[in-house]
Amino acid sequence: MTVESTAARTPRRSAGSKAGATGTQAAGTTGTKRTTRTTAKKGTGARSSADPELVQLLTPEGKRVKNAEYDGYVAGLTPEDLRGLYRDMVLTRRFDGEATALQRQGELGLWASLLGQEAAQIGSGRALRDDDYVFPTYREHGVAWCRGVDPTNLLGMFRGVNNGGWDPNGNNFHLYTIVIGSQTLHATGYAMGVAKDGADSAVIAYFGDGASSQGDVAESFTFSAVYNAPVVFFCQNNQWAISEPTEKQTRVPLYQRAQGFGFPGVRVDGNDVLACLAVTKWALERARSGEGPTLVEAYTYRMGAHTTSDDPTRYRHDDERAAWEAKDPILRLRRHLEASNHADEGFFAELEAESEALGKRVREAVRAMPDPDHFAIFENVYADGHALVDEERAQFAAYQASFADAEGV
Repeated sequence: MTVESTAARTPRRSAGSKAGATGTQAAGTTGTKRTTRTTAKKGTGARSSADPELVQLLTPEGKRVKNAEYDGYVAGLTPEDLRGLYRDMVLTRRFDGEATALQRQGELGLWASLLGQEAAQIGSGRALRDDDYVFPTYREHGVAWCRGVDPTNLLGMFRGVNNGGWDPNGNNFHLYTIVIGSQTLHATGYAMGVAKDGADSAVIAYFGDGASSQGDVAESFTFSAVYNAPVVFFCQNNQWAISEPTEKQTRVPLYQRAQGFGFPGVRVDGNDVLACLAVTKWALERARSGEGPTLVEAYTYRMGAHTTSDDPTRYRHDDERAAWEAKDPILRLRRHLEASNHADEGFFAELEAESEALGKRVREAVRAMPDPDHFAIFENVYADGHALVDEERAQFAAYQASFADAEGV
């Protein structure tokens, strides 16, 4: 079953191309895209002078704010489109929560939650055209949803029964990449090929703030800039690279790193689905029109653990999470929908029922999957076998047998 959203697909040419054309101009001496700082009274949801400068179209209270550079990219959204974006985020969060629960129940070996990052993923995912190509990490469950990848197909790898349950060319959505940062090189090379083919499409590469410290990412920036590759680097800065905070990753805001490589960078409110949609549309339009790469830093927060093997209470405080919960991307859009009379209780009730049905389908699909072959890990290390691998296989077999004996007592 292929899952589709009610959010409309992006047309081949986004509105507001004029804003995109001016987006390469330097802001002061930084060489990055100029952003607008909102200055409103305390309590209105606007940012204070101490907050990071970023593009925001929807405050945490759900109030729509004007932005001359990016309003054109979301001007055509209808109430149905807004409900579709909300639906996308709700169902993605429901699937993600179900996957976390299944891992806790022993059905999955591991799970990387996207909790809190729904707006960054749905907003950017809905900015893509069908012919654009996506290179994800291992957390882009919302982008996969936008590309029409059935959620249950994401779980086989985390159960250990396959290396990815979908055809990348079927949805222009590459398989998940576990090696940190390497997908940015793949995206850059693919984008260089797109340019040589003369195709009117773009490539987007997702990575996190921790991956920005990898040499692969710096090499990708270099090659994409020199060859003017049509690629968007979309960094979800969720504040924590496992247990390392962002300030231990960089001395400057991440989006400003683009300056040293010769292409624009922009920081967007990663909990604002409208801003993420608009900024990504702008960046993709630049790429398709031959203006080269862009770095988008989606300033967001990982509400849960890095993966289900992580305990975030060991390195961050509850008050930090509470502060970010007040900026919840789903609640933010719901407030806007209610204040604008774009959704009623019937819509929310229907979506809740759909959410529960999705959770049930995911549970049933995972439990119907075969158990992973515990010995498959030894089969493809060497083509002709190896004495050390044989020894390790025997040791592992003895270890497994010890559990069987214990159960039989």
